[in-house]
Amino acid sequence: MSETLKNLLDRAGGIKALVVGDLIYDEFVWGEVTKVSPEAPVQVLDWQSSHTAPGGAANVAYNLATMGVDVTLVGVVGQDDQGLALKNKLKAAGIDTLGVIADPNRPTTHKVRFIAHAQQILRMDREQRRDLDPPLAELIGRAIREALPHVEGLIMSDYLKGVLTEEIIQLTIAEARSHGKRVIVDPKGRRYERYRGSHIITPNVKEVEEATGVVVEGEDDLHRAAAILFEQVECENVLVTRGKEGMSLFHQDGSSVHIPTQARDVFDVTGAGDTAVAVFGLGVFAGAPLEEAARLANIGAGIVVGKVGTSVATKEEIVEYLEEGYFYSARKIISLDEASKLVRLARGKNQTVVFTNGCFDLLHAGHIMMLHRARSFGDMLVLGLNNDKSVRSIKGPQRPIVGQEDRAKIIASLDCVDYVVIFDELTPEGLIKELVPDVLVKGGDYSLDEVVGREIVEEAGGRVELVPALEGWSTSDIVQRIAERYNLSGLER
Repeated sequence: MSETLKNLLDRAGGIKALVVGDLIYDEFVWGEVTKVSPEAPVQVLDWQSSHTAPGGAANVAYNLATMGVDVTLVGVVGQDDQGLALKNKLKAAGIDTLGVIADPNRPTTHKVRFIAHAQQILRMDREQRRDLDPPLAELIGRAIREALPHVEGLIMSDYLKGVLTEEIIQLTIAEARSHGKRVIVDPKGRRYERYRGSHIITPNVKEVEEATGVVVEGEDDLHRAAAILFEQVECENVLVTRGKEGMSLFHQDGSSVHIPTQARDVFDVTGAGDTAVAVFGLGVFAGAPLEEAARLANIGAGIVVGKVGTSVATKEEIVEYLEEGYFYSARKIISLDEASKLVRLARGKNQTVVFTNGCFDLLHAGHIMMLHRARSFGDMLVLGLNNDKSVRSIKGPQRPIVGQEDRAKIIASLDCVDYVVIFDELTPEGLIKELVPDVLVKGGDYSLDEVVGREIVEEAGGRVELVPALEGWSTSDIVQRIAERYNLSGLER
């Protein structure tokens, strides 16, 4: 099964897909609440950082492009800063945005989530939900007609913001069928009849309940609801995403396949549905059996919920899972931006964050002992790992012996290490400034005055811990012994 799924991903670069729907500009604002406003009985959020990401149909397109699919996107933004920023982000990902039209009469749909103490405390939406004006709808229809002959299939992502009117939906389905293209719909609302004629719909359980009136409390309820959906839409298949319970794929003949969830850690479900339909679409358009496409989508969704904020599952992450059977990259090897968010989540739970760093070129007993000791000082251990370039600068041109990706995987496999961040500077000062850990750990071969970042941590109320080195163990000594034994030169450092 894994080889088959990997083969599907290998074909991603040859696939062209059309995505039509509501484009959303997602923004996340992180901060802390430490006081109540004197102006009104409301909490004050002290801003710390923010980031933005494509949402809705834009996120579906972004996920597909990240996996190598050639994507054309059709939708509407406003003539505003958010619309321009969203288009620029999509263009940078290689997405064809000629079908993204600016409407001077509506704002870009903009969702701002305010997060403090590990939870959303407020969401602010700026949007307009009325149907498109006829001239704009005509432009959307024209863009769809022009794109359809050149793609393997299309995904409609409906967030009920007015782009996917009943007329545009039916025009799109009719055009797609006339060209022999498969149509996948991620639906919303109560009137699923408007999606009649599409091939596959991908609602979640809440959306199934809303569309059918069936309260889903068990498998029998879900089968009954699926039967109603088949009557409403006259589609070939229904893929129901079920959160922690995985996915269920239903066929017209009443048979079904249940796919258990693949998620290990769930930090944020934002955008998981977009990833699921994107990865599922990739599988379908590549000609995979639907069950295999659904399993691939389940893995993608499992990766995304292990991240914070609207995110994508990369092709490399999915392949890594298929090869290793474990979410290394999604769960442990992360960017500094992701680490910063996770540190804030930990602080919101009153957890102690520990940081250490190093090259870890040849992992040995001394490293293991130090890392276990470091983890004992708190609730989360973040490890900064020098990339290959910085290791060469520190250790010489013959190092590292083990490349940064493999070093990261080895470190990530240790239970005592929660997250690994690869960095390219000679020192971890930038990471420490961003993360400001509660405890900074270094080996006992350093003095306090030599510890980079000590002032940053101590000024914030944290502390430095020096862990005595395990006598007789160092990477440089191991390398030197190997060099001497085998008469090698240039490795001694």
